[in-house]
Amino acid sequence: MKKKIYYALLLVATVSLFNFSCKKEKDQEPVYEHGHLNQVKNFSSGVVINWLDMQLEMLRVPLPAGVGSQAAERALAYNGIALYEAVVNGMPAYQSLGGQLTDFPNMPSIQPGKAYHWAACANAALAYINRKLFPAASAQNKTKMDQLEDSLKNVFATEVDANTLQRSIDYGRAVATKVADWAATDGSANVNPAYNPPVGFGLWVPTAPTPPVNPYASQRRLLVPGVKQGATIEPPPAYSEEVNSAFYKMAKDVYDKSLVLTPEQIAAAIYNRDAPGYPGGGHFVALLSQIFTQANVSLDVAALAYVKTGISSNDAICICFAKKYELKVVRPITYIINVMKFPSWNPQIPTPNHPEFPSAHAVNSSAISAALTNVLGNNFHFTLNTYQYLGLPTRSYPSFDAMSEDMSNSRVWGGIHYQASCDKGRVLGAKVGQNVLSLLKFKKG
Repeated sequence: MKKKIYYALLLVATVSLFNFSCKKEKDQEPVYEHGHLNQVKNFSSGVVINWLDMQLEMLRVPLPAGVGSQAAERALAYNGIALYEAVVNGMPAYQSLGGQLTDFPNMPSIQPGKAYHWAACANAALAYINRKLFPAASAQNKTKMDQLEDSLKNVFATEVDANTLQRSIDYGRAVATKVADWAATDGSANVNPAYNPPVGFGLWVPTAPTPPVNPYASQRRLLVPGVKQGATIEPPPAYSEEVNSAFYKMAKDVYDKSLVLTPEQIAAAIYNRDAPGYPGGGHFVALLSQIFTQANVSLDVAALAYVKTGISSNDAICICFAKKYELKVVRPITYIINVMKFPSWNPQIPTPNHPEFPSAHAVNSSAISAALTNVLGNNFHFTLNTYQYLGLPTRSYPSFDAMSEDMSNSRVWGGIHYQASCDKGRVLGAKVGQNVLSLLKFKKG
């Protein structure tokens, strides 16, 4: 298991920091006061991995009722953007997203002819943006963020002169300040009235006494202009309680599958349940940390994967939840108990408190699959140990698409989604991911 810097910070001996995964940047070219000889590709992704793991510390704390995936997907998006913008000037073939993202401000400029320590830029940017994205973090986690930033800075101070280090820190922080100010205007802080669930024949019925999750997602700003182009989804069959209707058969499929689940299907449902674990999509934060570690990617690759994943996830989730509250499809548990008359039936995992169609896991995982496949390839093999701390076994996949399919089907096996919600959700998510990749121009020219 890889060791994490912020764990080391809990030890009394400062010298022990160098035994942990702060990872001295390997294969570096010399850093000079003038010139840009040291490009981003020459730094490891250790700084990114450490901040991803710090986010998991914060996401492990239960989210406020009704927040749902908002905290995790916003963290993915704005962390990814801040990271990318903080280092893109050291990636000669790539360009800023200024003028491309919705209402995105122009980023600060680097000083011509001056060198930058790009890992230090990344550290400063990620430290600043995480403090802004997690204002309600516990006092303990706020201290851990301070310690992580300082410990990484101390290591970088052994690799570069003081002037270059401070210039790099100032630049990363300036970028993150711009990104954080922009993020604050995305609509997520809007104060909305309490959501009143719909009342009517065949409409969604809340499945928990807590507030409904993300009912006002449609008010959130989409990061990519035009990202909804072609991102349509065929609705499920019209609601009906007739035994021969398509809707009844769709619900019966969930019930029938629940009676013959294999141990592997049950394991998949439990692994992807979110809570207990990392509620609201935090498992995708864990995914990035683990694949960056397993593939030993460089900082430039991590920045590209992070920003594409975060933007795709953010817009996919916003579109998904807007559709959920537009269609207001009833959950399987409600239909199976009340219409099919199986009062003792229960799903394998708790049913989230928001409308059923489409499956958020399907939409989000498919959009993220598109982003990661674009950066790391079609046949990227990886193993996840996200919930090892809960005693769950690892899960291995031959590709990101295989992971998305497993996550999607796990919601049917868990008894909380219809198969059509997952199959159609994957199509929707893939289209959103493809739109992000086609509409945004990361490379120059």
